[in-house]
This record gives sequence, C-alpha cells and structure tokens, in this order.
Amino acid sequence: MIVATKQADQLEQIGRLVRESRKSRGWTQAELAAALGTSQSAVNRIERGHQNVSLEMLARVGRALDTELLSVGHTSGPTHLRIVGGQPLSGSITINTSKNASVSLLCAALLNSGRTVLRRVARIEEVNRLVEVLRSIGAGVEWLGDSGDLEIIPPPILDLDSMNAQAARRTRSIIMFLGPLIHDYDEFHLPYAGGCALGTRTVEPHLAALRPFGIEIDAIDGSYQVRASRRHTPTRSIVLVERGDTVTENALMAAARQDGVTTIRNASSNYMVQDLCFFLQKLGVHVDGIGTTTLTVHGRSQIDADVDYSPSEDPIEAMSLITAGIATNSTLEIQRVPIEFLEVELALLEEMQLRFDLSSEYAASNGHTRLADLTVHPSHLRAPRDKVHPMPFPGLNIDNLPFFSLIAATAEGKTLVHDWVYETRAIYLTELTKLGASITLLDPHRVYVEGPTHWSAAEIICPPALRPAVVILLAMLAAKGTSVLRNIYVINRGYEQLAERLERLGAQIETFRDY
Repeated sequence: MIVATKQADQLEQIGRLVRESRKSRGWTQAELAAALGTSQSAVNRIERGHQNVSLEMLARVGRALDTELLSVGHTSGPTHLRIVGGQPLSGSITINTSKNASVSLLCAALLNSGRTVLRRVARIEEVNRLVEVLRSIGAGVEWLGDSGDLEIIPPPILDLDSMNAQAARRTRSIIMFLGPLIHDYDEFHLPYAGGCALGTRTVEPHLAALRPFGIEIDAIDGSYQVRASRRHTPTRSIVLVERGDTVTENALMAAARQDGVTTIRNASSNYMVQDLCFFLQKLGVHVDGIGTTTLTVHGRSQIDADVDYSPSEDPIEAMSLITAGIATNSTLEIQRVPIEFLEVELALLEEMQLRFDLSSEYAASNGHTRLADLTVHPSHLRAPRDKVHPMPFPGLNIDNLPFFSLIAATAEGKTLVHDWVYETRAIYLTELTKLGASITLLDPHRVYVEGPTHWSAAEIICPPALRPAVVILLAMLAAKGTSVLRNIYVINRGYEQLAERLERLGAQIETFRDY
C-alpha cells in the first residue's frame, strides 16, 4: 500500500511538471500530443498522474518541450532554485566570454582542417550540445584543463550520418553548420533546430543568404536537405533580407572558403559577428568592413592552420549583472564589461538616473574589443521619457531588452517596453506580476511597466526563453521572502553557474531537485 501511494505521488509530480512545462511553452494538450505522436487523452492522463510514464516517454516529452524533465546520469528530476530575497549584493564579479560568439566559433572551427583552440569558453548547455554534435560526427573535441579552453580537431571526413540528432534539435545554433559544411559535402541533411520559444522565427533569411552560393535547401521530414554540388562564388553582392546575427555568420562562413571576393550587405555588426570576423582573419581569410553593415570577404578554398583565439566577453551577461545590482539596490563591481556593445544601454540608464562609475578602457584578449570595469551604485530611478525598444547594433541589443522590464519595474513612473522582434517574449515578462510587478500586456510585442515595485516572493516555473527566465531569477533576488524558480535548464543553456556566482555576491540561493 505504501509503495502504491509513493508511485501515485511520483506520477502526480511528473504530471505537474509536464503540465507546467507545456503551459510555459504556450502549447495546448493537443499540440503536445501531436509533437509526441500520441492522443490528447493520453497527454491528459499523464498530466493528471493517471498513467505510468516510461523513461523513454519522459525523454520524448522533454525533447518536444525543450526542457529537462529527465536528467541524464541522475535518477532525479529537473533542477530548481530556492531563493531568499530582499538583501543587497556586494563585491566584484568578472564577465565570462560570450555565449553567442562561442557557439558560432565552434561551428566555424569546421572550416579549418587544422587545430583550433578557443580560450575561456563558458561551459553552458548550448556549448555542451554543440560539443556532443561535433563529437558524434567524428571531430576531436577536448576541454583542456579547468580554465575553459576547448580544442577542436576535425577529421579528414566528417561522419554526418552519425550526427546526434537529439543534441542537434536542442539548439538553434545547429543551423550555423550550414555555412561550413557546404564546402566539402555535395549533399547532407541537418535536423530542425530548437532552442528558446520566442514565437515564429523563420529560417528563410538563412536560405536566401546561401542561395547566391548555388546552395539548394529544402525542409523535408524534420530536417534541412542540402544540395551543394553547384556551389560557386556569388557573382554580385549578397543583400541579406534580415540583418540577423546568425544569418550574417552563415553567409560569412559560406564565403570564407569560396575562392574570390564576396560582399555581404545589410550585415549584422553585432559582437558575435565581429568575433567571428576576427577569428576568420586568424584563419587567413581577410574581411573588410568589420563593425559595419557591409562585409567584404576574401575567401580561401583550403584552410589548414593551427589557431588560438579568445572570444570577447559577453555584453548580455554584463547587462544581466548590472540589472542584478539595480534590482537589489546594491553596490556591485562588474569587471571586463564589453563597453562598446553597451553604450546605448548605459546612456538610457544614465537618463533614468542610475549612478555608476567606469574605469579606463582596455583591450580584450582578442586584441580588438573595448572593455571597462563598471561599478553600479544604489539609485532612485525614474522612468525614461520615451519607450524602450531594441535596434540592430549599435542600438540597444534585442537580448538586453527584457532586463529593462525589470529595471522599469524598480523605477518611478510608467515605461512602455516594445519588443518588435519576438511576438511572445513580452508575454513571458508578465510572469513578473506574480512577484508584485505592475505589468500590462498591450499586445504580443508591448508591455506597460509601472513602478516602483514592492516585490514579494512566489513560486514560478521558468519560461522556455532564456532572458525572461533570468529576469525572473533577478526579480526574486529583490523579493522579500522565499521564492522558488522551477526547472532552470533554460538558464543553464546560456549562463555558466549563474546561481553559484550570484551566491558569491551574497545572494541566498539553494539548488534542489524534487526527487
């Protein structure tokens, strides 16, 4: 009887996790059932705890919802955080290298027949998934010591048929394999990409960017079918239909090993694109116009070089920690901030009357990016006079926009936050209302935030989008009492040991699992 009761409790707990994860993704039971190839009634029974669930089914549900319902190597479930908030932080913290640069450089290492070493790569889930994919197709990928240095040595011929499809589907970065692979393989396929749930994100800009190289790509049976037998250097400039970061990176990698000169217009000039350009130059591929929207690539048909490259620090992580200081009304020193990619954000914060100090600038390890140390001080913020909205670099970064919803909630007055890029991310930000914020959803792209907020503790499941999930975590640091943030896999996708690093600044955070 005791055993039966324990089993029933476990089934109810599993059902609750499935239900909360499905709702956070914005799916109906019917949509989850379709993704699993089962019936809606079966999903309903699972969520009510009325059906035995195999490990294989749990893994399938986790893949469908892109969440950690089952931890490989553990008998326990997903990881959660228990946070005792309402206390200021203090001390100093150093920014890690860029997550988005690291994943593009891992893909770009496939352009090189020689040995690539990337320095201080963050050990995050997004990187781990790409490492799994690279190893599955025969690349030698090894962590060198404990400093985060990563060595990549591709084999003469990649075994693309053995690609780890499960790992590939858990990261949108897999789409950046297109640019490198078209040089050596006439036909291949890539699994559909996953990642954050941010609404409808079409891959058509990628396909349009690669067509001028003679590449044909079709989406068939859950994968991209690629035919590259007629590849050639574009006869005229490529004009990107979208100034996207990964689109620009794919075009750069497609041009890198084409003999001749390729010009890419309407290119992103964002931080990860610049890091990729600096890396390509280390490979012997000359790139003109770095930091502008017109890039001219002087390709090389073969690249065989031993290279050592240090990606620059992550401006989004820097903005996260600046926000942590603001939300908790703390004095916090943040070292190695990539200041050139935060100038608009800091100008806006200065308008909102944030008090902060900046050190003299110095160069990052890549020899190019400008860094500075920044100290945030307790401030009485006021709402900005105009709406807050993102723009392509050098404008306010789209990934930094969610942090301004939290910052606006601490400020006096009303702020309109307009996310014109993603049609569901604004919806996730309304989860802050559970912690006491006054946020009105105007439409899928816009929220009105009214502050200041008297934060209070709550239990919330992580939304399936990285930056809104971190925003909720940071708000919990400000909320008096004990909050619980459930299923933090999405945070681990983009941040290395964020909870542990915040603890070193004085945050009271406990990591736990249900069973």
